[in-house]
Amino acid sequence: MKTAVVCVSVHHGNTWRVASAMAGSLGTEPLEPRNVDIDSLLTSDLTGFGSGIYFGRHHRSLLAFVDRLPFVAGKKAFIFSTSGARNGIVQLPWCDYNRALSRKLHQKGFETIGEFSCRGLDTSGPWRLLGGFSRGRPSAKDLQSAKDFAIGLARACSGTTATEAGT
Repeated sequence: MKTAVVCVSVHHGNTWRVASAMAGSLGTEPLEPRNVDIDSLLTSDLTGFGSGIYFGRHHRSLLAFVDRLPFVAGKKAFIFSTSGARNGIVQLPWCDYNRALSRKLHQKGFETIGEFSCRGLDTSGPWRLLGGFSRGRPSAKDLQSAKDFAIGLARACSGTTATEAGT
């Protein structure tokens, strides 16, 4: 199965670490949007798209990258992110960090089959004065959860069971 992981990580490398854990478990390397060969990306069976969360949304450069993609009917995708607070900490529509990216992917013909988020160091605004929020995140446990998430999606896409995969 051919996979790709596209990641924007701007401040502390939080999301890049998550993307690296996922990509490694899928047998690939994470890519920044500027380094993605669109034709190669479109041949992937499963593609991950992720970034840190900025004011309740994925980074604008990731959203712009998805806007530039051609329409692809039925390609499978997953979304991932890191933020100082949990995604959907309050169950209100405007607190869903993945909403904008999910909509854009859907408009491009992608089928979003999973979402992953974990906390990451946040030093924006007043948190900077306090040394940051969610220090020490993503943790080793978060990175293992990211790997497990990616492996589970790959198995679901390929129809491979845990026994067949040798685990």
